[in-house]
Amino acid sequence: MWRKRHRLGRDYIVVRSFSSSSSSVSGDSEEEEMGFLEVSVTDMKHPLPELGPMPEGLSPQQVVRRHILGSIVQSERSYVDSLKRILQDYRNPLMEMEPKVLSARKCQVVFFRVKEILQCHSMFQIALSSRVAEWDTAEKIGDLFVASFSKSMVLDVYSEYVNNFTSAMSLIKKACLTKPAFLEFLKKRQMASLDRVTLYGLMVKPIQRFPQFILLLQDMLKNTPKGHPDRLSLQLALTELETLAERLNEQKRLADQVAEIQQLTKSVSDRSSLNKLLSSGQRQLLLCETLTETVYGDRGQLIKSKERKVFLLNDMLVCANINFKGQLEISSLVPLGPKYIVKWNSALPQIQVVEVGQESSAHEKDNVVIQNVASKKHMPTSQSSHNKVYLGPPRLFQELQDLQKDLAVVEQITLLISTLHGTYQNLNMTVAQDWCLALQRLMRVKEEEIHSANKCRLRLLLPGKPDKSGRPISVMVVFITPSPLSKISWVNRLHLAKIALRDENQPGWLCPEEDKKSKAPFWCPILVCRLPAFSSKALDLQLGAAVHSPVHSSLLGFSAISTSLPQGYLWVGGGQEGAGGQVEIFSLNRAVPRIVKSFPVASRVLCVEYIPERSEEEKTEDSQPATDPPLPAQPAICLGLQDGTILVYGSVDTGTQVLLTSKSPGLQPVLCLKHSPDFLFVGLQNGTVAAYSRNSGGLWDAAAEPTCLAVGLAPVQTLLTLDDAVWASCGNQVTVFDAATLKAQQTFEAHPEEEARVTHMIKAGSGVWMAFSSGSSIRLFHTETLEHLQEINVATRTAFVLPGQKNVRITSLLICQGLLWVGTDQGIVVLLPVPRLEGIPKITGKGMVSLNGHCGPVEFLAVALSTLAPDILKSDKEEEEEPAADSASTEEERQESRPSELAAQDSPPTQERRKKGVLLQYRLRSTSHLPGQLLSVKEAPSATGGSALEHTEEDGSIYEMADDPDVWVRSRPCTRDAPRKEISSLAVISGGRGYRNFNPNGKLPASSETDSTLLIWQVPLML
Repeated sequence: MWRKRHRLGRDYIVVRSFSSSSSSVSGDSEEEEMGFLEVSVTDMKHPLPELGPMPEGLSPQQVVRRHILGSIVQSERSYVDSLKRILQDYRNPLMEMEPKVLSARKCQVVFFRVKEILQCHSMFQIALSSRVAEWDTAEKIGDLFVASFSKSMVLDVYSEYVNNFTSAMSLIKKACLTKPAFLEFLKKRQMASLDRVTLYGLMVKPIQRFPQFILLLQDMLKNTPKGHPDRLSLQLALTELETLAERLNEQKRLADQVAEIQQLTKSVSDRSSLNKLLSSGQRQLLLCETLTETVYGDRGQLIKSKERKVFLLNDMLVCANINFKGQLEISSLVPLGPKYIVKWNSALPQIQVVEVGQESSAHEKDNVVIQNVASKKHMPTSQSSHNKVYLGPPRLFQELQDLQKDLAVVEQITLLISTLHGTYQNLNMTVAQDWCLALQRLMRVKEEEIHSANKCRLRLLLPGKPDKSGRPISVMVVFITPSPLSKISWVNRLHLAKIALRDENQPGWLCPEEDKKSKAPFWCPILVCRLPAFSSKALDLQLGAAVHSPVHSSLLGFSAISTSLPQGYLWVGGGQEGAGGQVEIFSLNRAVPRIVKSFPVASRVLCVEYIPERSEEEKTEDSQPATDPPLPAQPAICLGLQDGTILVYGSVDTGTQVLLTSKSPGLQPVLCLKHSPDFLFVGLQNGTVAAYSRNSGGLWDAAAEPTCLAVGLAPVQTLLTLDDAVWASCGNQVTVFDAATLKAQQTFEAHPEEEARVTHMIKAGSGVWMAFSSGSSIRLFHTETLEHLQEINVATRTAFVLPGQKNVRITSLLICQGLLWVGTDQGIVVLLPVPRLEGIPKITGKGMVSLNGHCGPVEFLAVALSTLAPDILKSDKEEEEEPAADSASTEEERQESRPSELAAQDSPPTQERRKKGVLLQYRLRSTSHLPGQLLSVKEAPSATGGSALEHTEEDGSIYEMADDPDVWVRSRPCTRDAPRKEISSLAVISGGRGYRNFNPNGKLPASSETDSTLLIWQVPLML
């Protein structure tokens, strides 16, 4: 035990920290378990934080910041009041009640750590009041959040509360069922309160608290200009709060996973093999959801439907009946969890997802008979002979084929009518063309029906018992998912869970923070394939660089989008030192990439840059007349060669034509390329940066001389473009140029040792991570103040795989979706967690080390990112709400004119059917697994006008945010009628010599150490 003094105003509050070993709730002595001294802050008579009248002469930003501060104060006051209500209205009366309806030990379990959370926030409220009092002179609050919520005791208290939450709720449920007096007590307390919030509604608030803080601080940061003394503190505060929320989220997810598996295990016979599998502790729950199982007759008619709970474990799929027990009135006070009766389970490798219309291909390939899951007898011989069972919509494909045949006949009739010499009523070309148009419209409707049938229908082919002749019988199970998003999630997770069972992924990652246990979290990237690059054996070609060119294919089916790699093409360049170069282009529009084009270039490829198509705004701005005919504004790929050549290619779909060829000043080798809206920046061997300005066509004028920016004498090895600046490295220093004027603003030292040249720079949030030519450390710098904020030694991570090897060098860096990928000269890939928000991307955990790598240095790390078109995510109901004609025309125009990223922003807003306000939960929907409805800030008024709102404006205040759990994670703009968010498919590609599995117990042989190899990891869709 240790004691800590906090000076708050003029008073001292003494807090005794509890040890982490006190996390288990046992024993009868409450004081022994509660590691904090009880502090009654209200007795000290500290004034509550309150803003005074607004002074005159404030700028608009200052006014907004003042309003946000007021919201923070109001929100915190309401939260502290809720915590006090839990203790004063529920815990204290239950402890004092005679005879006791709940024992002291059970009270301790139910209200575990509530007092400590109240103490933390009471002290925060006192400190907040002093900041509020001096706000108009200092305007600082970020450092207060950092100081208050970076303490380990805050994480410990909240962790134990969150981990205990499920146990507390189940104890309350039991007490409600077995003790009528306790149920009556809860009812009376709820009815006596003004807002009618249940005990569950009060106790879930600590789980929601940090996402609320994050939303408010995000708004505060948006209204804090650069150079403001509070800006860096706010960014650091966002980092601390996001890290805290992420850790609580992960702990809550694990606690929910354990609870779900335990609940499932209880429903299985003790002697069954399934019970042993579930009880082994080796099963990981990847996904569970309530789906509607539908059973169809042979002609497509719906026979019955029933809700099932479906569990996706890491190696099996389990389907269970939901068996609700208990009185309805209890569930209104504390939501009751269901019990399950297992219906069937199947090993993952034997399960196949089959879309509507794919039945014939599925069973012809495997030579099996598909049987309806509900049919108790085998199909009639006449039917099984041609192997056709129409499940789902009645004969949609048959009807479509009939329409196609009819159209062909009508077209022939039209040709015959055109040969008529006379004029006849109702038998002329106008009528015939109307017939054709009508049939075409019917065909479009039928195609849309087929598409809709796939959107929310999850059709699984399961292995059944062989028939009498020994032929295997495959059983078809059809589930209706709640939304297209749910369908995508199931297909994607099933696909990746199967791949995760391969030898190279068992295990695929080592997690040092779990005491060398190789149990990676469920979201970890999965190695989906490895393939050779530069297959020519005659030439010893070395990998140089790679980049992803996203191209959306409308030919991919609904499930293919969920399982394929991010759509588009992967350009891989390299060559021989001082000799020729080579480019290979891989298509990613399928589960396994394939080479679609390979061509030589004059010299070795050193760098590649993808230039996306310009937005409509940029095209309008640059639409002034030009003397030369403008080049087409299309996506382009820039290659930088060793001989000083810069090649610009068009997309693969337009023939990969060379759009532009240019030579660097002095034919200096092109070491790096970066683009901005106005320039293409080229880092050269002689220490200069050549800046080529855009012309009206969207590319760069090859004939015009570039602007040369002197950086230093050493080579410019890496460039980084920010919103308003360009960073260029030279030796161990970095020079910052203004992005518009190209004038040097500042030069700073990135490493104290001169021989440590800056080789890589990547940006995330408000920070830049750098790697160096020597040493095993990476360093973090602030983008605005250029302050050095963190240094991480990667060798401490790689030592878990290759102990004793401390001389590690960083050869590649990449940041995407909250993960920092680090490639080393040992061929090892290290994964480190970083925050995703606008804060500082500090590394907040020990991360993971990949057990799949290369035999030599990791030459490059590239990201492939593709966005699902927003119309795919619409349910049938949402589509019905939009005018059919308008949606058809706008979808066609949108998909032809711009990528889906812009389509998501420009698409017409759908009518909002969901509740407004901020959905308060952690990322990955951790609280959605809690029993009961999700709690949003602003509930719709009750139709009866009875009870008050469950939440007041304490949480949302003046901000109108989308009710989307990922808004605060992705920091995406949102409006009242924002369309459904985009879902991103993500893969990471590493390139190097050969393939090596670092698992000491692994049996996978290494490939040839000299062959250039690509390793591709796929990240589960973050939904």
